[in-house]
Amino acid sequence: MEEQIKITFTQSTIESLQAYSELLNKDINTILHEALEQYFETQQQKLMQKNRQDDSAMTNLDFDEFWGDVDLD
Repeated sequence: MEEQIKITFTQSTIESLQAYSELLNKDINTILHEALEQYFETQQQKLMQKNRQDDSAMTNLDFDEFWGDVDLD
């Protein structure tokens, strides 16, 4: 069964979509698709950056701090 999603836009968004559709000679669905693709790419990059920062936060000890209490005798 296919899930339906209800999307609502403000009047100003609708007017902007119509205006850009005419200016760019693009279908409104194409504009929305391109905008969502760009949004998803941006969010994916942010998530990847956050994951890298979280990983770095777990390993932020320098060499001496990490090995300082280790006795190798």
